[in-house]
Amino acid sequence: MLAPGRSSMGVLRDRCYEVAKLIGKMSMQVVICGAGVIGAAAAYELSRRGIAVTVIERWRVAGAASGKSGGFLARDWCRGTPVAVLAERSFDLHAAWARDLGDRYGYRRVDTFAVAVSDRRKLARAHRANVAGWLAADISHRRRIGSRDTTAQIDPEAFTRTLIEAATSRGARLFIGTVAGLRTSRDGSRAEGVTLEDGRDLAADAVIIAMGPWSVLAAHWLPMPAVYGLKGHSILFRPEAMLPSETVFVDFEDTDGETYAPEIVPRADGTLYVCGLSSSAPLPRDPAKVNPEPGGCEKLGAISLRLVPLLGSAKVLASQACHRPITADGIPLIGPVPQVAGAFIATGHSVWGMLNAPGTAEALGELIVDGRTRHVPIAAFSPSRLPALAPNALSIALNQA
Repeated sequence: MLAPGRSSMGVLRDRCYEVAKLIGKMSMQVVICGAGVIGAAAAYELSRRGIAVTVIERWRVAGAASGKSGGFLARDWCRGTPVAVLAERSFDLHAAWARDLGDRYGYRRVDTFAVAVSDRRKLARAHRANVAGWLAADISHRRRIGSRDTTAQIDPEAFTRTLIEAATSRGARLFIGTVAGLRTSRDGSRAEGVTLEDGRDLAADAVIIAMGPWSVLAAHWLPMPAVYGLKGHSILFRPEAMLPSETVFVDFEDTDGETYAPEIVPRADGTLYVCGLSSSAPLPRDPAKVNPEPGGCEKLGAISLRLVPLLGSAKVLASQACHRPITADGIPLIGPVPQVAGAFIATGHSVWGMLNAPGTAEALGELIVDGRTRHVPIAAFSPSRLPALAPNALSIALNQA
C-alpha cells in the first residue's frame, strides 16, 4: 500500500534515484597514497562502501611506523583535547572491526599500569605493589591507569596487512610504486588522479594523501601544512614465558639521573614489545633507509632487561626505529586540502595513529561519499587551520630528508 500522498510514479522515481546513487558510488575511483595503517584503514572502509580503490605504496605495506608501533589502544586518554571524540569512536570501531575481520591480529583488552623506578634515588613505596608481577621485584611504585573497559592492544603490522587484504578481497588494488605528482584539472582546481615515477597515470575522482611523515612530499603539489617525523626506537622480544594481558608505562631514572619513559607491551602471540628513546634525527627521503641511531637500541635493550629480568633469556626478533608523523600543533590533519577539490589528507596522528585509524577512515569515507561526516566532527582537524608550507621551507625540509 502506498503512503498517503504518494503515487506509484513517485515511488518509482525515488527508487530510480537510489539506484542512480548506488551506481554513482560504484563508479567512483579513489586513489590512496600510502599503505600504512591510515591508508589501509581508508581502503578497507571505502571498499566496504563499494568504492573502487587503488592504494599506492612506495615500499611495502606497514613498512614504516605502522609496522613498528606498540599497537596500544586507549578509549579515554585523549579527553580534554580535540582528538577525544575521534579516539572514543575509533576505540569502539576497533572492537567492531575485530569481530568483522576475525582473530587475525591479536586484538585483546588489557589492564594497563604505570610504574616508576629510579636507580639513583630511593622512591617512596606506593600502593598496588603486587600488580604486573613479571616486572623487576624492586619496582614498588605501581598503579593501575587503565582497565579492560578502556585499554586494548593489537599487533600493528598484522592489523595493517589484514585491512589491505580485506580491501583487496573486495576489489581494491595495491600498487608498489612512487607517486611523483598530482593530476589536476586544467585550472588546477580539482584533483583528477596521480602520476607515478614510472610514467603511469592513474585517474581518480578523489586522492587521499596518507603517507605518514612523508606526506610532506605532497606539498610539492598541494597547498598543505608541514608534517614532521619524530623518531623513536623499539625492540621486539620473544620471552620463554607467556605474559598476561597487561601493558606498562614506565618512568625510569638511571644512575646518571637520565630519565626515560619506555612502554612495555606483551602481545597475544607471546612476543613482548618495548619502545622509547625518541630522537629528532631528520627524516630520510626513502622509508627503507630508516635505521636506529647508534647505541639507541642497545640502550633501550639494557633498560628493558633492568625492568623485565626474564628478557635475559628472550630472543630478540627486531631492533628497529620509525618516524611518527606529527604536525605543528600536535593535532592530526584530516579532511579536504584547501583550493583543490577532491584532494584529501589524513596524517599527523603521532603516537595515536594505530588507535585513530578506524575513526579517521570512517570520517574520510563519509566525507568522500556523502559529503559530510556523521560520527566525528573534523573541523578541528582541517588542514586549513595551519599555514601551507612555503616553497623555501619545503626545499629546506626535503634537503634535510
